[in-house]
Amino acid sequence: MKVVAFNGSPKKEGNTYEAIKLVAEQLEKENIEVEIIQTGSKKILGCTACNSCFKMRNERCIIDDEVNEWIQKMKEADGIIFGSPVHFASITATMKAFLDRSTYVGSANGGLYRHKAGAGITAVRRAGGLPAYHQLINYIGYSEMLMPTSNYWNVIFGQKPGEAVQDDEGVQIMRVLGKNMAYLLKLKELGEGKIEKPEPEKKVYKNLV
Repeated sequence: MKVVAFNGSPKKEGNTYEAIKLVAEQLEKENIEVEIIQTGSKKILGCTACNSCFKMRNERCIIDDEVNEWIQKMKEADGIIFGSPVHFASITATMKAFLDRSTYVGSANGGLYRHKAGAGITAVRRAGGLPAYHQLINYIGYSEMLMPTSNYWNVIFGQKPGEAVQDDEGVQIMRVLGKNMAYLLKLKELGEGKIEKPEPEKKVYKNLV
């Protein structure tokens, strides 16, 4: 089994990375491979609402950059982690651009991430951790992913790189999340071929005007 984790921080080894590593340690203890992809330092354009992904349905965004590679990474993985620092009570602009486009492509192609295990985590200096965390799990819910939880919301505190590991409660939150994610992945593996999956339904669109 494999989990792919996206680090939405401009800092390659800042506190978001530390949080992801804490989760990854627990997954790796259960022989689950984890690949961390640095997204926050890339130049990623936002969705242009061209709807080309729905016209072509080829599992690609018409903007040909790293996002198309990451879409395939998510498609092939059993679990996905989205990590972001907090910028003005929000996830980073790069992370949002990536998630807007990859989630839309996933939807256009029959739900590429449906029933995968998905988790969101945020690293924050002081405030805004929960709004940013809620942004991340919006994409998980939209994609019909299965979300493991921890014993609190997945937010860890720290300003300078490395300070997050001093947040004892945050460290525990990430550790428990990793254990629960590993447990969920194992349950899914045991159920494959034994429990019938619900059939996907075609999306209903209804405007309120």
